[in-house]
Amino acid sequence: MTEQQRAVSEDQWRNAKLIWDYHQMHHQLKPCDVAIGLGSHDLRVAAFTADLYHQGFVPTLVFTGGNSPNTAARFPRGEAVHFRDHAIGIGVPADAVLIEPDAANTGQNIAFTREVLAAAGIMPASVLLTAMPYMERRAYATCRKVWPEVEVICASEPLEFDDYLKAIGDEAFVTHMLVGDMQRVIEYPRLGFAIEQDVPEDVHAAYESLIRDGFTSRLLT
Repeated sequence: MTEQQRAVSEDQWRNAKLIWDYHQMHHQLKPCDVAIGLGSHDLRVAAFTADLYHQGFVPTLVFTGGNSPNTAARFPRGEAVHFRDHAIGIGVPADAVLIEPDAANTGQNIAFTREVLAAAGIMPASVLLTAMPYMERRAYATCRKVWPEVEVICASEPLEFDDYLKAIGDEAFVTHMLVGDMQRVIEYPRLGFAIEQDVPEDVHAAYESLIRDGFTSRLLT
């Protein structure tokens, strides 16, 4: 399997859907002191975070992220900068948006954002962590490790798996990403990057099956 192959088989779809469901934390939304939008290739994270501001869940947004091989061409000024501009473009006041433009991984997203907030005189007791749907669990586990003092609520755009696949337009690409995040959920606690998460047997079996099928481009080496 290569990322040039855009479709997946029925069995692979079922395995990917199982991992998709596991990655989401299903937290109940509630007002928090600040929202932290994790940079990525998906600008809809910025739009979703802005929507949470408009709904009154948070008074302040922080977008975090520099660049990566996946995003440099699309967001040449950095993920956080483009996310901020998008949020402002859909009505979030500029003075309600902070940016952290240097982070290169999720641990840095959290740690560097904490520093940005402290410099702005903001010491939140609760954070609303927004990300792509398949990044929720890894983001949560990372934040609990890096910033254990805060209450963490995770949220992502409420899309069904099929709807997300259609929106991205590349089933294989999404499956590669799902597998990569699954590996990080499993391996990062051993490396000290995140707290441990229970992985059900069927989810682990789906993950191993997709690796055997060649969905390995996002795996750690």
